[in-house]
Amino acid sequence: MEYLPIIATVTLIHMLAVISPGPDFIMITRNSLIYSRKTGVYSALGLGFGILIHVTYSLIGIGLLISKSILLFNFIKYLGAAYLIYIGYKSLTSKGSHLQTAGQNRKKDISKLSAFKIGIITNATNPKATLFFLSLFTVVISPSTPLGVKLFMGIEMAVLTSAWFILVAFLVSHHIVKSRLEKVHGFAEKFIGVVLVTLGIKVALSGSK
Repeated sequence: MEYLPIIATVTLIHMLAVISPGPDFIMITRNSLIYSRKTGVYSALGLGFGILIHVTYSLIGIGLLISKSILLFNFIKYLGAAYLIYIGYKSLTSKGSHLQTAGQNRKKDISKLSAFKIGIITNATNPKATLFFLSLFTVVISPSTPLGVKLFMGIEMAVLTSAWFILVAFLVSHHIVKSRLEKVHGFAEKFIGVVLVTLGIKVALSGSK
């Protein structure tokens, strides 16, 4: 019971960070619109797994190394920026096939594993997420907090992340939303591409810390 306040605080901080628009939200929107609800859901599960990666390195002390090494942090930052720009470029150069509506074919779907990996890479290489978890496990969560409690909070954050983005995937891929976006699908895909490329460039040009 004594750790309930810190668990509640971490949950609130994390959810505020998760629902804020960023690369994760753009990626789920893109995959749910361009491919399918299934792809959006598996991408969301990948995002949750990416959270576990951040939690793991924070718990075993690698997070401290990252926080002290500008070279290592910049490597993660540029890797994440390059991935965002790559996905954005793919959207910009897409031929803009129609979304799936009654009697139409959508762009060929990708596998569950591919969707899952997209989610992992998007979250794991997000430098803002790296900074968030470094701060969380050094400032908000006390070093004296039992490992079991830290693990519980880590799993909780992963589950909540996946749950939120699965909800986003369901909403974005709803037939009413897709039918309304059908006429502007080409523009929507290009717009998402521009946003992803812009985010990638912004990440690459941001300060080291």
